[in-house]
Amino acid sequence: MSDTSSSALPRQVADAYVDAYIELDPITGTYLGVAESSRRLPDFSPAGQAAMAALIRSTLLELDAAEQVPGAETDEERRCARLLRERLTAELAVIEAEEGLRAVSNIHSPAHSLRDVFSATPTATDEDWAAVVDRLRAVPDALEGYRASLALGLERKLHGGPRPAATFIGQLGTWAGENGGAGFFQDFVAEGPEALRAELDGAAGQAAAALVALRDWMRDVYAPAIEGAPDTVGRERYARWARQFNGTDLDLDEAYAYGWSEYHRLLAEMKTEADKILPGAGPWEALAHLDVHGKHVEGVDEVRVWLQSLMDEAIEALDGTHFELAERVRKVESRIAPAGGAAAPYYTGPSEDFSRPGRTWLPTMGETRFPVYDLVSTWYHEGVPGHHLQIAQWTHVADSLSRYQASVGQVSANAEGWALYAERLMDELGYLPDAERRLGYLDAQMMRACRVIVDIGMHLELEIPADSPFHPGERWTPALAEEFFGSHSGRPADFVESELTRYLSMPGQAIGYKLGERAWLLGRENARKAHGDAFDLKAWHMAALSQGSLGLDDLVDELSKL
Repeated sequence: MSDTSSSALPRQVADAYVDAYIELDPITGTYLGVAESSRRLPDFSPAGQAAMAALIRSTLLELDAAEQVPGAETDEERRCARLLRERLTAELAVIEAEEGLRAVSNIHSPAHSLRDVFSATPTATDEDWAAVVDRLRAVPDALEGYRASLALGLERKLHGGPRPAATFIGQLGTWAGENGGAGFFQDFVAEGPEALRAELDGAAGQAAAALVALRDWMRDVYAPAIEGAPDTVGRERYARWARQFNGTDLDLDEAYAYGWSEYHRLLAEMKTEADKILPGAGPWEALAHLDVHGKHVEGVDEVRVWLQSLMDEAIEALDGTHFELAERVRKVESRIAPAGGAAAPYYTGPSEDFSRPGRTWLPTMGETRFPVYDLVSTWYHEGVPGHHLQIAQWTHVADSLSRYQASVGQVSANAEGWALYAERLMDELGYLPDAERRLGYLDAQMMRACRVIVDIGMHLELEIPADSPFHPGERWTPALAEEFFGSHSGRPADFVESELTRYLSMPGQAIGYKLGERAWLLGRENARKAHGDAFDLKAWHMAALSQGSLGLDDLVDELSKL
């Protein structure tokens, strides 16, 4: 339980919760830069999930008391309390529904979290590497706890989908080095000091063996037990997850209709830009043309350097004009993602003291030639002015917010909505000056609109509208969703396959991009109307980025007041 006095204010309750949460989840501790976390891994077993639920329940009781303390009515305390209650209530609903017993995914599972945290684990000193040895030795128990949760899920007929399970089985083999290469853990320890070589290699071997053991169990026990089960989750489970990822109880039918309205709007804009590139061609024919004849970056290290330059140039152009950035927020690193993950780029935030900067990650998927149209708006999204500016700014102002608001309390749709807003902002500001880059941006926007359509449509088995150019009147299935997504995207088939698997295993997350962007745009428009000619976009941006995360309803409310 967290340790707060009866006179604690909401922000104190929230920050005590972070301390207790890190004790249960040292992976989060590592991302925040807590040195003591580097030796440990979470308990992914049913007992570990029960401990997290107990912490949430006790914190909600403490919050009830804290909201009655004099001083709790200030904007700072009220906003923190609002976020803490919404987040903990949503998270508890997920745990109590035993969703953790069927956490199988190609991108978001305990095993993925376990692997990914090594990329953020400090390795600057021999002492750091000694901690790595301990963390590697903890991998077998952590994976066994995860397997125990999945086994209990099977027993209770609560399981993940066959498609995510099949993909995950393949990923485990890749991480273990069975598909060529030394394997993730062996590669990771290769840079370690010779003084610890035996310990590092031995611990990496134990971790890899644990991956193989989990893979074998998933292949031989789990996959046969769920064969023929649906990959979709239905309306009740979908609504629960949509609340978790979006921070509000959505009208799912309205959101589905909004996805279609954005689809039609974007399609018209894409046709205009495509005609500038290849007269008479449709959008995806023009994108296929750009894959061959458009601007490219050749080479893996070359694309890393090019993306770094893109972010550095954006910082120079935007700082002082549309943002006011602290020096430590101005630093962000471009990285190449480890092999064996999902196809989508991603971002990891800085440590609390900024000793580890924010980083963008590009999965190359074996490619060495990278079209520029597919990168520019994506790196405005992942890096600057997208995820990096928001999350690094939260970290920068954590002392005036709360540690919770700047870290653990993040609402996915708030962050993804800001990042999509950032892409649109760069278009509004003229940073996509040619048809090639602008069509790439619109293709990325279309992908997010299609996410709303297919994610809600296939999980709820909704009907495709009569005015759709694609299978009007039919009901969505994963197969139709993949066909639709593939025919409305300039991305390769392996990316499309990875994306659909992601939606099936993370219901309700993918819709947060467009719905979050809508919330940010509405909040900006409301603030602009309130201030009239005195509206200052730079001041609004910095105030908006300094208030911490909020669910979508709360976000619109708070943004409108700025």
